[in-house]
Amino acid sequence: MLIPIKNVLNHNEIQQAQQWLEAGRWQDGKATAGGIAAQVKNNLQLDDQCQQAKQLQQLIVARLNQCPQFIAAALPAKLYPPKFNCYQNGGHYGAHVDGSIMTLPDQSQLRTDVSCTLFLTEPGDYAGGELCIEGQYGLQEVKLSAGDLILYPATSLHQVKPVTEGKRVCAFFWAQSLVKNSEQRSHLYDLDNTIQSLTQQLGANHSDIIALSGLYHNLVRQWTTT
Repeated sequence: MLIPIKNVLNHNEIQQAQQWLEAGRWQDGKATAGGIAAQVKNNLQLDDQCQQAKQLQQLIVARLNQCPQFIAAALPAKLYPPKFNCYQNGGHYGAHVDGSIMTLPDQSQLRTDVSCTLFLTEPGDYAGGELCIEGQYGLQEVKLSAGDLILYPATSLHQVKPVTEGKRVCAFFWAQSLVKNSEQRSHLYDLDNTIQSLTQQLGANHSDIIALSGLYHNLVRQWTTT
C-alpha cells in the first residue's frame, strides 16, 4: 500500500524548511547506515544534533499530528524523529530494506512498520532521484511536489535513483503502527475512507454509518498489538 499525502507542509513552511536546511550541518550519509545499507548508500545527511534539524523535526511532527490522512494510514503508536538527506552529483541509495528495529533518542526501541518520505524540493529542481518501491503490483517510481509525503510498508525493497542534475532534499522517518500487519492496515484505511465518503452523503447519524464505524473500531480492537 503506497499512499501519497499532499500538502503536509504548505508553501511558507517549505520556504522556512529550505532556509534551515541551507544553514544546517551536513555529513556523509554512510555514517548512519548499518550493514548492507552502508555499502549502497551515497548521499549527505543533516546532523541530527544541529539546531536546524531539531526545528524542522518539530515542525514536521506537529503537522503530522494534525494530518487525518497520515493518522488513518499509519495508525501511529510511535514515530521516529524525521531525518533529512540530500542527493546530488550522482548521489543515490541502492536497493535495500529498512532496518526492522530503530533506537529512539530516549533509548527505547521502535519497530519500523511504516516508512515515510517527505519531499522538500520540487521535482523540477533536479533530474533523477526517483524513489523506486517494489510493491504488490510491481515497481513504482515516486517523485512528489515539495511538501508532499509518500507512505509505504517498511518491508518494501526500495531505492533512490542517482540524481544527475540539481539537488534532491527529503525528510525520512518511520512509524511503529498500532496495527502491525500491513494488509490489515490497508483494509482499515480503505474502510475509514469509505466511512468518511458515505458520511458526507448520508450524515453521521445514518444507521449504516454507525454500523460501519462500529465495524472499524472492532477491527482495530482485534488487530491492535499494544
